[in-house]
Amino acid sequence: MSGDSLEGLTRVELDHAESRDFALGKGPLRPRDAATLVLLDRKDGELFVLMGRRHSRHAFMPGKFVFPGGRTDPGDGRVPVAAGLHKAEEAKIASASSRMTTTRARAIAMSAVRETYEEAGLLIGKRGSFSTSDPAWGKFAENEVAPALDGLRFLARAITPPGRVRRFDTRFLAAWRSEVALALPEGPPTDELEELVWIPLAQAKQLDLPRITGNVLNDIEWRISVDSELRPGGPVPFYQMRNNRFLRHII
Repeated sequence: MSGDSLEGLTRVELDHAESRDFALGKGPLRPRDAATLVLLDRKDGELFVLMGRRHSRHAFMPGKFVFPGGRTDPGDGRVPVAAGLHKAEEAKIASASSRMTTTRARAIAMSAVRETYEEAGLLIGKRGSFSTSDPAWGKFAENEVAPALDGLRFLARAITPPGRVRRFDTRFLAAWRSEVALALPEGPPTDELEELVWIPLAQAKQLDLPRITGNVLNDIEWRISVDSELRPGGPVPFYQMRNNRFLRHII
């Protein structure tokens, strides 16, 4: 299991702990926006989460179990939606920076939806007419699923520490399985994740995970314990390196 707490680790301790998951070295000074979608389901009172295993050939977190997700494309914010983010969620994502606009907040949320299609073959949205000139969203139009963001909840945020070849400012968003309008019978168009499983959250924490993923699973368990329905505007843990310590605080 790789879900040990990150909180309080020094830069040297964190580099040592993650040296097999992340390529260390001079990387970008400013992390790139990214988003991840944590899909949740309940069965007989037990909480399940969708996870996939990254190919061992990947330089970034090879062989680790993760949630579907990836880098934000600025064009994601221009794709029409059937329903936008709840205002409380949009405001919380946008509050991260004075330069963060609501359009950028929507792009981040949309990238989580797009990555879930690309890596898991699941279309998040509502049945109905939808058209776009963006080829990345062609399967939504082909299957008459309009992307929708109103069921997404801002769950956690984590900035990759300095000293990595790749750095991301990742927003972890959550949604219930009922937000999936269609599971493509042919599966996802990419092989980013070579194994996709719905697994009880308690068992998920025993998988081979990046440390941040294990910490976010703990955050899900905590959030659900105080807010079983994931209401809008809930508390969001934020992980970042400050003064040579990796810290967690609530936003």
